[in-house]
Amino acid sequence: MTEEYKDIKVIGFDADDTLWVNETYFREAEEAFGRLLSDYETPNKIDQELFKMEISNLPIYGYGVKAFILSMVQSALELSNYNVPNKTIEAILNIGKDMLEKPVELLDGVEEVLEVLSKKYRLILATKGDLLDQERKLEKSGLTNYFHHIEVLSDKQDVNYSKLLAHLDIEPSEFLMIGNSLKSDVLPLVNIGAHAVHVPFHTTWAHEEVTEKETNGKTYKTISTLRDVIKLLG
Repeated sequence: MTEEYKDIKVIGFDADDTLWVNETYFREAEEAFGRLLSDYETPNKIDQELFKMEISNLPIYGYGVKAFILSMVQSALELSNYNVPNKTIEAILNIGKDMLEKPVELLDGVEEVLEVLSKKYRLILATKGDLLDQERKLEKSGLTNYFHHIEVLSDKQDVNYSKLLAHLDIEPSEFLMIGNSLKSDVLPLVNIGAHAVHVPFHTTWAHEEVTEKETNGKTYKTISTLRDVIKLLG
């Protein structure tokens, strides 16, 4: 174990695209949405307008599939100049329902890593999104028993993590967060004096991307697979 991790007592895990597949389903849904609206705009324009709608709706709807469905419906209305057929709206709703009914596909090595780490550390799950959907996925995952605490956050900024650690009586210096998003799972933890490990997923939502300037001077580790956490912690 490296010296910087010797005081770690609690390890936090992100859920979507860290423990199981998530963003892939959003990409597939966006493509299906583009096909449905192809009579009104080009695929690239549809994709851009949907993203803008999602971002503008974040303060109202938050994160998750249900918020995404509402943004798709609103985008369809605007892109079609409010001429989109009811059948298309129904098809959009069905895209969302299909996303919510997806099986939970664990990423490689997840259960092995949780089993090893849970013997030495207290593990917590810290994710964001729709509460009901995240509870459903966690139940389907079979991973619930590995976690001492589960928190579905409205957002993942410095203040959200500070409140969570204070609530659980965890010192930032004793906490390590592991996740796929630099914006949500890494930089906020570094900012509050905790530790963070980045495990990239093959696709990232544009809203979660960060610039080189934002990461400059920030201390965190990047690993290729979740299994590397075991080696990192010795």
